[in-house]
Amino acid sequence: MEMFKYVVKRILLMLLTFFIIMTLCFILVKMLPLTNLPQDPALRDIILARRELMGYNKPILVQYGIFLQRVILHWDWGIGETMYSGREVVDIFAEKLPPTILINTYSLLFSVPIGIALGIFAALKKNKWQDHVVSTGVMILVSVPSFVYAFLVQYVLSFELNLFPFQINSGTAWLSPSMFFSMIPAILSLSFGVIAGLTRFTRAELTEVLTGEYMLLARAKGLTKGQATVRHALRNAMVPILPMIIGQFISILGGSLVIEQIFGIPGVGPLYIQAINVRDYNFFMMLSAFYTFIGLAATILVDISYGFIDPRIRMGSRK
Repeated sequence: MEMFKYVVKRILLMLLTFFIIMTLCFILVKMLPLTNLPQDPALRDIILARRELMGYNKPILVQYGIFLQRVILHWDWGIGETMYSGREVVDIFAEKLPPTILINTYSLLFSVPIGIALGIFAALKKNKWQDHVVSTGVMILVSVPSFVYAFLVQYVLSFELNLFPFQINSGTAWLSPSMFFSMIPAILSLSFGVIAGLTRFTRAELTEVLTGEYMLLARAKGLTKGQATVRHALRNAMVPILPMIIGQFISILGGSLVIEQIFGIPGVGPLYIQAINVRDYNFFMMLSAFYTFIGLAATILVDISYGFIDPRIRMGSRK
């Protein structure tokens, strides 16, 4: 019951935060001047009619009320004005979402096992040369933005070694082997930072667990170092690590905004950047809602997952 109350409270707070952020986004973007309309008379008439329905000639707060009503009641985010003129924003978003989700999923599947394995290796070799090498590599990888990796990967793997194309293949066969092969440079660029973050976090958690008193007790009972590590240390160290993986997926998703642009991935990232550059209000609002919602939802999932992964944790309970 306490857990249920905690979840409901967090969801309500998330919705309030989401509402405040979206309100600020709407007001700020509406303060910018309107963009030019397309030259096609038919498209101009459609866009002008939609602008009239959305109350573009009314005060900003009235416009916001109309916007909320259309989104909540009809899931109508409007049509593209300067981008994909005349087409529904929702339809374009649905077309762009698969490559974004796919590239981030591939990156997570690649980086999580490597990051955890390197963290475990560094913890078991604490203060030895192996640990120093891993820790130094982690410091370098954490300090460099993902788009720098993108340029390095393109230069080394695509230009110098000619192993991969500079950009992904055209088309929509997202699950084909050739498409996956062309995505590898983008996957690597997104993975370096996640590998470094997981390695550092795993090493810190496992190092702390290995020095616990119950580990000495396990060794005293006759368990070898390997048995004690697998049966006790790893299990306890994974409690904070597993929820962190959820947060890592969200961080990758945010970082892929630039990576998608560099490697020509026709996903949500380039769409968002273009919407900001050309000030297409409708695209900007929907994509802002998308990134804001997944960021807020991830924090709740991380908090709730602690309670399910470790039964000793009881969220919201009072002693």
